[in-house]
Amino acid sequence: MTVTQPARPAPAAPDRVPFPTVDEVSLHCTDPVEPETVHIELHFPGRFEPERLRTALAEASRRHPRFQQRKAASRWWHRRYQWQVTAEADVDPVTFLPAGPGVLEAARERTMTDCPPLDAAPPVRIEAVETGDGGTVLMTTVNHTAMDGPSCLRVLATVAEVYAGGEPQRTAAAGGGKSPARTGPKAAAAPPPAADAGRPGPARPARIAGDTSSSGSPGTGNGLLLLDLPAPRRTSYGATVNDQLLVATCLTAARWNRAHGTRTGPVRITMPVDNRARESAEMLIGNGTRLTEVGFGPEERADAEALTGGEAPDRAAVERLLRATMARTHALKSEPSHPLGLYGVLLTAPVLPVGVRGVLARTLRSAAAPLMSTTLLSNLGRIVYPLDFGAAGRPTAVWVSAPSRMPRGLAITAASTAGRLHLAVRYSRALLDHAAAVRIGELMQQGLAACAEDPGDPA
Repeated sequence: MTVTQPARPAPAAPDRVPFPTVDEVSLHCTDPVEPETVHIELHFPGRFEPERLRTALAEASRRHPRFQQRKAASRWWHRRYQWQVTAEADVDPVTFLPAGPGVLEAARERTMTDCPPLDAAPPVRIEAVETGDGGTVLMTTVNHTAMDGPSCLRVLATVAEVYAGGEPQRTAAAGGGKSPARTGPKAAAAPPPAADAGRPGPARPARIAGDTSSSGSPGTGNGLLLLDLPAPRRTSYGATVNDQLLVATCLTAARWNRAHGTRTGPVRITMPVDNRARESAEMLIGNGTRLTEVGFGPEERADAEALTGGEAPDRAAVERLLRATMARTHALKSEPSHPLGLYGVLLTAPVLPVGVRGVLARTLRSAAAPLMSTTLLSNLGRIVYPLDFGAAGRPTAVWVSAPSRMPRGLAITAASTAGRLHLAVRYSRALLDHAAAVRIGELMQQGLAACAEDPGDPA
C-alpha cells in the first residue's frame, strides 16, 4: 500500500559533507570486538504494513537527507573523510520477522553485534519483529559513527507522520523533552554554581569493578539489560530527573565498588548534552551532542559511609548530594565547549593525512584510558514525539542504548514515555556478565528510590 500524503519539497543538501570531529574520532577508534552501535527499541500494540512502512521511510529520508548517507571512498593520504548524501537508498534497511521463540531476543542481540556498514546508505537497520500478542517491536540499529539516537528518533517521528498519512504530528510536550515538575509547591531554583562546580579534579576516576563470576570467564562484545520503571518526579527543591539519574548512577558505582572491595571514588560520569531543538523538523541529523563530565569526590567524602555503608543510602545524605549535583549540572550545561574538547579539534584538523591522524587518535585514546570517566549516563528525557503509526498505534515502551566499550565498560541510557522510565544498562562482557548487570540494575533502582522525595513514591 502506498502513502498518498502530498510530498514536500526535499531540503537542499550537498552531495559531499566533511566528517565532523565526533564522526572522525569515532571512525578512527572503531573496534570490531565492541561495535559502535546505537540500539533503539520501540514496542507497538499493533502490526505494520511492510510496503507502507518502506514508503514512509523513503519519504522521511528525502526530508532528512543526512539520514541517507554513506562514507565516500577515501585513501590514507586524504586530508578529510566525507559523507556522500545519496538520492536513493543503497540497501533496503527494513526487514519483517514473524513471531517465534527467541526471535525478539536474537534481533536485540544483533543490535549489539552487527553494525550497519558505512559504505551503504543508510547506515541504519530496522527489524520489525512481530510479537505473539499481535504487537510489533521496531528494533533499530544505528552505526554511531554516522548519527546518534536523538537523530534517528527524529527521523522515525517523520516516518510515523508519513505512515499515518495525516498532518505533521505535534510533539508530546514542549520543553525539549524534559520531564514535568512535581505538582505542588513551586520548584526552587538551582543554587548558584560554585566557581569549580562540576569540573572533575585531576585524580584518576574510579573504575567499575569487574565481575564475571557467574559466567566463569570474561566474554566479548556488549550485553544489555532493559528496565521498565515508574518515571521519577522533580523534587520540590528543584532536583530534576536528570539530577536524580546522575546521583543514582554515582551511588550505583560507589556501592558496587565497595561491595567488591575496591575504592569508591572519585566517580566521574560522562553526560552527553544535546542542545538541538528535537521537536523541529529541521533538527540537525548526525552526531549533535557534546560530552561533559560530572565529577563526584571530595565533597562527598564526609557522607561516604552514609551513602554506601548501609543496606540503603541515607536519605539526608542523598538530598545533600542532589543539591550539590544541581549546581554542578547547571554550571556544565551553561558552558560552551567543543564536542570532544580541544584535543578532538586538534586531532581532526586537516593538516595531516587521515591515516596519520587515525594512528594519533588511537594512541591518544590508549594513553588516556586511565583518565576516562567511570561510566556514561545518557538521558534522552521524555520522548517528545507521539510516534503515532495509525493502526499500529503509539509506542508503549522506548529503549535506547549507547555503545559501552572498555575501559568504562558500562553505559546507562534513560528515556521516558507514557509515564514510565525505560532504562537500558549496556555493559561490556569483558567487565560484567548478565548476573552482574542485573545487580547493577537493582542498585540503580535503589538509588532512584533514595532520590525520591516522598518515601512512599513508587519511583
